[in-house]
Amino acid sequence: MNENILVIGLGSMGQRRIRILKQLYPECRIVGIDSNQARAEKVRLDYGIEVYGDLDEISMPVYAAFICTSPNSHHKLIHLCLEKGFHVFTEINLIDTGYEKNMALAESRKRTLFLSSTPLYKDEIQYILQKVRANKEKKVYMYHVGQYLPDWHPWDNLKDFFVSEKSTNGCREILAIELPWLITAFGKVENVKVIKNSFSRLELNFPDTYMIWLTHADGTTGNIVVDVVSRKAVRKLEIYNEDLYLAWNGTPDSLLERDVEKGTEHTIDFNNYIHDDRYGAFINEAAYMREVEEFFEVLKGKKALYGFAQDQEIIDLINRIEG
Repeated sequence: MNENILVIGLGSMGQRRIRILKQLYPECRIVGIDSNQARAEKVRLDYGIEVYGDLDEISMPVYAAFICTSPNSHHKLIHLCLEKGFHVFTEINLIDTGYEKNMALAESRKRTLFLSSTPLYKDEIQYILQKVRANKEKKVYMYHVGQYLPDWHPWDNLKDFFVSEKSTNGCREILAIELPWLITAFGKVENVKVIKNSFSRLELNFPDTYMIWLTHADGTTGNIVVDVVSRKAVRKLEIYNEDLYLAWNGTPDSLLERDVEKGTEHTIDFNNYIHDDRYGAFINEAAYMREVEEFFEVLKGKKALYGFAQDQEIIDLINRIEG
């Protein structure tokens, strides 16, 4: 593939996408865009790519754009890119501003609008989905995901990081990451009960802890704890009924399955772990790579695992949770 690819937003996620694109598609011309001149210049030097300050400075033909800016700016950039005839890959949005308008524009321009949902590209998640779907009985699951908010990007000022804003806060981002695969696994949510509170001294203008009880259409019940308080990055999951027991600590080597008939347990090692030391142990770069590959396969006609219509339902559910 020999195409011009834009990466808009050169923070942590934008740089991750650049690294992946250079590794997977070295023949492509990658161009970065960021209004922060110092950051743009550093990326130019670190990655050896062209950088610009604004989308309007781009005059070359562009095949696809990766939108990696703060979520509250996504809808405008998506619209601009679609109007210019680019295929679009966007990071998670957290808010649904412009969804219907941009979906209609993508259809009218015959351009692909692809939405990131990285957990769906993890081997462990796919294995869990397979096991859950094969077991037709209702289940119980308990899931805790949390990490102290200042530890997410210790290299950034928290006040400049979108997860400190109420509309795109850290708990909302965790829910936007985790709920798509949980709903894919367990089905439509029929009932929601929530306890929310604040336990930190961070002076956030949103709750820092949510305790959520979900009832799914088949009777499956989930208890989810999401927080930005835990001083250790945590992802702990248990799923069980009379015939099934799975436990997972978020990493590719931590998925445990119990054979309920034999009374034995074994851990499944997927041996597909690419780790960046700047991030927590449960961040597997291999899933991000697979997601980028999937985007270009979707451009060739493959059906996407996840999209804006499904995400609209997830955002509606998050809005219910936040109240």
